[in-house]
Amino acid sequence: MAAAVMVGEQDDDITDDDAALPLTFAPEVEEAIAMVIPSHDPLDSPDFNPVDYINQLFPTEQSLANIDEKISRMRVAIRRLDGEIREAVRGQTTVGHDGRQSLEEAQRAIQELFVRIRDIKAKANKSEQTVKEITRDIKQLDHAKRHLTTSITTLNHLHMLVGGVETLTNLIKRRQYGETHQLLQAVVNVVDHFKKYHAIPQIRQLADTVHKMQDELGAQIISDFRDIYERQGSRSIPCEQLADACAVVQVLDPRVRDTLVQWYVELQLAEYVVLFHESEEVAWLDKIDRRYAWLKRLLIQFLDEGAKIFPPAWGVDEQICERFCQLTREELSKLMKERAAQLEVKLLLFAIQKTTSFEKVLAQRFANSMLHVEQEEPEMPVEELAEGADQPSEEEPPTQHTAKRESPFLGMISRCFESHLNVYIESQDKNLGELIDRFVQDYKSQGAPTAVVEGGGVVLPSCADLFIFYKKSMVQCSQLSTGLPLLELTAVFKKYLKEYSARLLTANLPKATSGGGFGGLLKETEVKLSTDEVARSCCILSTAEYCLDTTQQLQEKLQERVEAQFRDQIDMNAEIDMFHSIISSSIQLLVQHLETACEPSLTAMVKIHWQGVETVGDQSPYVTQIGRHVIETVPVIRDNLASARKYFTNFCLKFVKLVFLPLYHCISC
Repeated sequence: MAAAVMVGEQDDDITDDDAALPLTFAPEVEEAIAMVIPSHDPLDSPDFNPVDYINQLFPTEQSLANIDEKISRMRVAIRRLDGEIREAVRGQTTVGHDGRQSLEEAQRAIQELFVRIRDIKAKANKSEQTVKEITRDIKQLDHAKRHLTTSITTLNHLHMLVGGVETLTNLIKRRQYGETHQLLQAVVNVVDHFKKYHAIPQIRQLADTVHKMQDELGAQIISDFRDIYERQGSRSIPCEQLADACAVVQVLDPRVRDTLVQWYVELQLAEYVVLFHESEEVAWLDKIDRRYAWLKRLLIQFLDEGAKIFPPAWGVDEQICERFCQLTREELSKLMKERAAQLEVKLLLFAIQKTTSFEKVLAQRFANSMLHVEQEEPEMPVEELAEGADQPSEEEPPTQHTAKRESPFLGMISRCFESHLNVYIESQDKNLGELIDRFVQDYKSQGAPTAVVEGGGVVLPSCADLFIFYKKSMVQCSQLSTGLPLLELTAVFKKYLKEYSARLLTANLPKATSGGGFGGLLKETEVKLSTDEVARSCCILSTAEYCLDTTQQLQEKLQERVEAQFRDQIDMNAEIDMFHSIISSSIQLLVQHLETACEPSLTAMVKIHWQGVETVGDQSPYVTQIGRHVIETVPVIRDNLASARKYFTNFCLKFVKLVFLPLYHCISC
């Protein structure tokens, strides 16, 4: 801020010789002063200019009349400022003294606080030392108590272990498995407790004794099972004693349980192996349902006896079924390989049907078993096994190959038939060959069907029969396998689509005769068809269209059913193109027929010297003849292609393009 002020010590008047030197502050200082002491007075402005300020006060000569008044006001302001400055200077003289006094008081307070803190710390250390002295004896007593408790507990466990081993030895000798189970569990738990003490020879010796006792006990229980089942024969089985033995086995090594269950399963199926040996007549496929009936009786017997012995968590009945399925698959595979010449389609299908139904029943029966907990379907009672196996589902069931495998039983037996499905494929090949021969004979004896005037668009009835047979074969084969056999069946389908196309469609199309047509330009062949031949051509065209659409659908269905690895090999595009070709040939034949009928009139039109025609008369004779031929032929084609309007439109466009457009160009030239 710049200002010119003179303060007189004796007099307050301003003289011309007294002037204050200007003071200049940095911009940051000026900004800080403006924030602390805001002012709108021009005298406080950093860029104050006295001349501009005077000119602002006295802008005109007339304003100088008030100069004395202005000077008086300024003197008053100067006196007020001088008074404020004096008070500020006098106030600052006492501030330093007050500050020093406050600092001294603060220092004295800090010294007093330090002394108090030091006293508190000394008292705290003294208190801690006193507490340690008081609790030292308590800690020693606590450690002694804990060690004493541990020692007593260990001695008790050791006493239990020694006494338990002796008691177990006596119980095992007397085969009192009911009491052995609970005591053995306790002894095993105690041995686990002493694992950290195995470095002590006596403890290690006791642990080895218990482990040896477990091994001997497992061997003894298995031996008892063998003796009871093999020596007592038809006498009643002591189920309660064996159930107690199984409870003991649950405490032993899991391998003991597995060995016992495996032996029991083989024992139960020993009779099955003998009854259905490959040399027995009942072992062949025609009596395969007897195998499954035998298992049903075995499971009922197990419910009366074995279920009371073995814990449900072991799943012994399910393991019996699994082993039964494995044995059956092995025996059937061996039988079919040795007697492959005796395999017939009906016999094979009968065996597959009974087997797949049986597998589904087993899958439902053990849906919620402990061995396969991922299943969620309810269990089926054992009594329904035989009934369910003899009643195949009417619906098209998902096969074990395409459906998500929710049970190991699905396909466990039936997959042995897959390598012999070539018999089924060969049978279908033979049946289709006979079917095509019958279609040909029926066509020769009955001819092509005639169109109903209102309905129209007839097709050969044999094409519907062919695809119905295809559908049944596809469904049946997919129930048996969706792997390579279904791919081989697809090849058979393609083969007989070509046979049907060649022998019933292409072979029955009317033949065109070679010769020069209209001017030798419009056509190379001459076709003259009767009304029946026109209808037959339309019937073949409609049949080819039906076969084309149905073949596309057949390809999609086969690709949906076949396994993913064979999906890309399902390709019927060649057969689809073949039917496209037959449709094109049929349309071309009809166009040539109408062209041949109109040929004389068209020839007459070409021979007319059109440049010499000066007058136009009534309708020309050749126009009348062309119209008559069109009226005779086109309605017949239209009625027979009622269900294939797009091909009738195609016929009309081709006729116009092939006949009238070239004729127009000839006349124009």
